[in-house]
Amino acid sequence: MKIYDFPTGPYPTRVRIALAEKRLQSRVRFVMVDLYKGEHKRPEFIATKNYSGTLPVLELDDGTCIGECTAITEYLDTLDGQPTLTGRTPRDKGIIHMMSKRAEIELLDAVSVYFHHGTPGLGPHVEVSQNPEWGFRQRDKAVRGMRYFDAVLSRQPYVAGEAFSMADITVIGGLLFASLVALPVPEECEALRSWYARMLQRESVRDQPAFAGSAAVAD
Repeated sequence: MKIYDFPTGPYPTRVRIALAEKRLQSRVRFVMVDLYKGEHKRPEFIATKNYSGTLPVLELDDGTCIGECTAITEYLDTLDGQPTLTGRTPRDKGIIHMMSKRAEIELLDAVSVYFHHGTPGLGPHVEVSQNPEWGFRQRDKAVRGMRYFDAVLSRQPYVAGEAFSMADITVIGGLLFASLVALPVPEECEALRSWYARMLQRESVRDQPAFAGSAAVAD
């Protein structure tokens, strides 16, 4: 399998964490796509790899391309028939997918919009149309999302309940992105801060390039 990747990006990092959790790194070849050069927005990439023009993208041996972190994680998690990140029971699957989607909408994607519209983003060659007002509104939404997940984590050890899951990976991606755009977690969000410190000690997380002092960006 191939993964089209920018190794320090928050979205690609989500899939890299999933790969590490499933011990699948040896089955994947990473193909670098330079976000700063806009390689993910070029017509050939959009036509042959991902219509959305985003990273990461998983390409299977038969040439099938799967975009979107949630879809890629679902595929990787079920390859061995023993899902550990996306749920085993219908209830667990529903809760995990719900919380992962909330993490995208309320935190990760909100920070992404702020990055692309409220900061220089990927630079003038990529950010050809910006709406700063919208970016700042999404920045504020991301902070509200942090407070929401703080409340969730004050009641349970992981985002979707009692076990580490895809939902935790999504929130990790959101907080990684927030740190890259200098958007701090509010001091009063003690549960979220404590959970994140614990996640950064997890082998699948701490070994990622995005957490090794490298500058990172998003798709």
